[in-house]
Amino acid sequence: MKPKYTPSPADTADVKLPDELLPLIEEMAENVHEVWAKNRIADGWSYGPVRDDAAKHHPCLVPYNELPEEEKEYDRATSQETLKLILKLGFDISKK
Repeated sequence: MKPKYTPSPADTADVKLPDELLPLIEEMAENVHEVWAKNRIADGWSYGPVRDDAAKHHPCLVPYNELPEEEKEYDRATSQETLKLILKLGFDISKK
């Protein structure tokens, strides 16, 4: 039996993203979705109105702008936490 897993992500509560990085959250969220969808499709999944693991159908295999808002929020949260962790680790993010 596996031991109980207790996730412990880095605490980024003290990190405030600069305003100029806020538009990056949406761009990253869209790319996170695109990577996820590309990998699913490569694994034989296709669109279906309801998730069906046996048939490999998923309702989120649509363009990002067609996702329900709650799905977009999931991708945004992942993107925001990634940006905050980068800053917490002491890296700078700048646009060329």
